[in-house]
Amino acid sequence: MNAGRILALFRRVTLEVVRDRPSLALLFIAPLVMSGLISFSIREGDTPTVDALVVNEAGIQGAVVATSLGSSIEAGGGSFEIVDSEEAARAAIEEGEASVAVILPAELTAGEAPMLTLMTNGLDPMGESTQVGQLQRSIIETTTAITGAAAPEIAHVTVYGTPSADPMSRFAPAIVAFFAYFFVYLLTGVSFLRERTGGTLERLMATPVARGEIVIGYSLGFGLMAVIQMVVLLTWALSSIEIGPVSIGLGIETAGSAVYAFLVVMLLAIGAVSLGILISTFARTELQVIQSIPLILVPQFLLSGVLFPVSSLPQILQPLVAIMPLHYAVDGLRQVFVAGADLTSVALLFNLFVLGCFAAVFALLASFTIRREVA
Repeated sequence: MNAGRILALFRRVTLEVVRDRPSLALLFIAPLVMSGLISFSIREGDTPTVDALVVNEAGIQGAVVATSLGSSIEAGGGSFEIVDSEEAARAAIEEGEASVAVILPAELTAGEAPMLTLMTNGLDPMGESTQVGQLQRSIIETTTAITGAAAPEIAHVTVYGTPSADPMSRFAPAIVAFFAYFFVYLLTGVSFLRERTGGTLERLMATPVARGEIVIGYSLGFGLMAVIQMVVLLTWALSSIEIGPVSIGLGIETAGSAVYAFLVVMLLAIGAVSLGILISTFARTELQVIQSIPLILVPQFLLSGVLFPVSSLPQILQPLVAIMPLHYAVDGLRQVFVAGADLTSVALLFNLFVLGCFAAVFALLASFTIRREVA
C-alpha cells in the first residue's frame, strides 16, 4: 500500500469538493437552516386558536356554562358563538366557519357527571387533537366549578370519519402526497441533468424545436413514468390482500373515489416534473440535484401540514404555506380520503386549480431557464 498515492487521491478529492461551492453551501449551510427551521417551528409555534360553537340543550344551567366557556375561549384569542342545534353546528363546521362545536346535553344539572360532546371536522387530526385538548381542560374546569358535579365525560366525534379510525388512514394523505412528490422530483431532476450534460439537450436546441416544445415533450415522457408510479402507489395504499399471516398493501380506508385521489396526485406529480426540470438546469452534477432536496422538499414537508399543523406554526411562517404545492395536495387528498369529496366540492376544485397553476408556472420557468442555460 503506497501512502503517497493515497495522499495524492486525498488531495484531489479534497480540492474537487472545495472548488464545488454549491455543494459546500448545501453541505454546511443547509443542515443549519433546516435544523433552525425545525427548532423555530417547535419553540416559537403558536397555540392554535379555537373557533367554537356551543349547542346548549341544558337551559339556564347550560347558558351559564356556555357563557363562562365562551369567555375562556375568547381570552385565548379564539371566537365563540351559541347556535340552536347540533345540525347547525355540523353545517358550520363543514363550511369551515368553525373548528369545533361543544354540545351541552340536557343532563347538565347540579350533582350529575354529564356526557358532553366535542365535534370537529376530522380532516386535520393533528391540529384538531390540539384544539380538543385545550377545550377539554376548559370544559372540565368550567362545568365542575359551576355545577359542582364530578368532572364530565367528554366524547369526541367528527363530521368526517371517526377519531378512532386507523391511524394510518388518517395520515395517509400526507404520506402519499410526500412520497409521490419526492420520487418524481428526484427522478426528473437527475434524468434531465443527464440529458443536458450528455449533450442531448444542446443538440435538440440546435434544431427548429421550440424551447416550450422541449419542456412539454420531456414533461410528457417523465410524466408517463409519474402516472405509472401514481397508479402503483395508490393501488398499494388502498389495497389490502391477505395471504396467510401476511398482508400486502396498506389497506387505507377512503370515503371517496380513487379517481379523484389520482387527479390530485397526478397534478402534484406534473408540478414535480416541471420543478425537477427547472432545478436541474442550475445543477452541474447529480449530487447537486440530490443536495437540493433539503432546500426544495424539506421545507414543504415541515410547513405544509405534513409534520406540524399549519395553525400551530409561527405567524411569520404561516404565509409561506401558500406557496407550498405539497400543502394543496395533502389538503386535496384529505378531502377525498376523509370527506369523500368529488368534483362538486369547492375545496377539492380549489386545490386542483392551485396545483395546476403551480405546474404551469414551473413549466414556464423551466422553458426560460433552458433558453438561458444553452444560450
